[in-house]
Amino acid sequence: MKTADSPPPETFGLRRNTRARLDEILKEMIERPEDQDELGEVINQEFAEARAVMVLDMSGFSKTTQRRGIVCFLLMIHQLKLLAMPAVQKAGGIVVKAEADNLYCLFEDVDHAVKAAQAIMERLETVNPLLPEDRRLHAAIGIGFGRILNVDEEDLFGDEVNLASKLGEDLAQARQILLTSAANERAATHGIGTKEAQASISGLSLSYFEVA
Repeated sequence: MKTADSPPPETFGLRRNTRARLDEILKEMIERPEDQDELGEVINQEFAEARAVMVLDMSGFSKTTQRRGIVCFLLMIHQLKLLAMPAVQKAGGIVVKAEADNLYCLFEDVDHAVKAAQAIMERLETVNPLLPEDRRLHAAIGIGFGRILNVDEEDLFGDEVNLASKLGEDLAQARQILLTSAANERAATHGIGTKEAQASISGLSLSYFEVA
């Protein structure tokens, strides 16, 4: 457990606590249920940080797979990642993981995430005219901000991760950049214009904001 004399956590962009360390603490929580609250706080202290998370979803996944097959889809995912990574890195972010047709990226703040998202959209607009129509790349993006668990910059957990994923996968259309309410509050401090919208997901009303 961390104490007052513990060294400060490493800065963003450097490797931090590992999956093995998280698994170790979770195992202790199972073996010592009476200490779950205390051990949960250890996880928060060692893994939690306030960051912006961007979830990019490749539009047209199902249609592409049905029409061209899984190999073509894998190629398109690889192309999209290659196009997105320089924009993410230039904005000071990192690509944490790729799952199916999604990219999960981490940034210091929302303005950096929005800058990367806009750059990705511009890159796609530039490259798409050079590609066959049925292999053009389209992305929908959700951005959240808040306390998340960052597992060695290889996995992410938290409400804002889940919400950003919902926005990117379920609500955003191709070329849209949507923000959670928490992300929008941060965006406003950086002068980023947005417009509010409402949606219902699993019976719950959700406010989100589209970058203008």
